[in-house]
Amino acid sequence: MTRTISLSDEAYNLLKSIKRKNESFSDVIKRLVGNKGRLIEALEIYPELAESEEFEKSVKNLREKMDEEAERVLDEVH
Repeated sequence: MTRTISLSDEAYNLLKSIKRKNESFSDVIKRLVGNKGRLIEALEIYPELAESEEFEKSVKNLREKMDEEAERVLDEVH
């Protein structure tokens, strides 16, 4: 399943700048926030992200959606 999300040009360009050659944008996001501790990787590499309100909103929104999806999957299993 795929979802569409909106990103500011600034957030898109930041993600694009850390995207690896054979990596999708989904892969970049999963690498950075898949385990909550890994987000610090991005902030260490790009400290300006910490000051980006759009990036913070995007990450918060993504985490909420991931939490909702996890809850949905768990409900289906039980």
